Amino acid sequence: MKTRFILFLFIPFTLLQFTSCIKEDATIAVITVRDTNNALVENAQVVLFGNPQPQLGTVERFDTAYTDQNGQAIFDYTDLFQLGQSGFAILEIRAQKGNLEGFGTIHVKEQETSQETVVIEP
Repeated sequence: MKTRFILFLFIPFTLLQFTSCIKEDATIAVITVRDTNNALVENAQVVLFGNPQPQLGTVERFDTAYTDQNGQAIFDYTDLFQLGQSGFAILEIRAQKGNLEGFGTIHVKEQETSQETVVIEP
C-alpha cells in the first residue's frame, strides 16, 4: 500500500517537471529599410500595425521603432506570444524618413525571426 501511495505522488511531480522544461524561443520581426539605390537607411521610422478584416474585429498591435546603422528595426514579440498559440500575426509595415516612404507586409511567425525588406522612395 505504501509503494502505491509513493508511486501515486511520484507520477504528478514527474509530469510537472517535464512540462516545465518546454522553453519558448524568441518571436522577432526584423525590418530592413533600403532606398531606391539599395543603400541601407539609418534612423528611418518603422511602424508595424494590424490591418484586420472588419469581421475579425480590431487588432491592438501598433509598434514603432527606428532603424539602426544596419538599416534594421527590430521588434521583439516574445512576451506577447503564448505557447500553444497557432501563428502570431500578419502585420502591415510603414517605413518613413523625411519625404521618403515605403510599405510592405510581414508574416511574424511564432518562435522564429521573421524578416522583411522595405524600399522607401519619394
